[in-house]
Amino acid sequence: MQSSRGYLLRALNEWILDSGWTPHLVIDAEIQGVMVPQQFISDGQIVLNVAPSAVQGLLIENDAVSFNARFGGVPMNVFAPMVAVMAIYARENGQGMGFGAEPGVEALYDGEPENDPTPPEAPKPNKRPSLKVVK
Repeated sequence: MQSSRGYLLRALNEWILDSGWTPHLVIDAEIQGVMVPQQFISDGQIVLNVAPSAVQGLLIENDAVSFNARFGGVPMNVFAPMVAVMAIYARENGQGMGFGAEPGVEALYDGEPENDPTPPEAPKPNKRPSLKVVK
């Protein structure tokens, strides 16, 4: 089954535009294949205005988002695999949707995945469920 992220992203982008708001995408810039202006990345993420007045040729496909835009007057082709899209929201009121990580996304990071400092939880002993009659 295909991921629903591309379908949801297209629908939410249309809803935000139809409402007269400005759509913004939050992109995980550390995923392999992401092409965004490096100088605007903060904490491994970048927020991009994808309103028609800000970009040209916006293409939201099932596997990626791409468009052309100017950053500081310099033209750039922007590309983000769909797994790198973390959220879409309206700038004016914050309404939109965040997306969780998909299985296997850890393998797509450019560098070594960060080690989780929290130890794994110890397995819980198997207890047999008990039922009680409540009157």
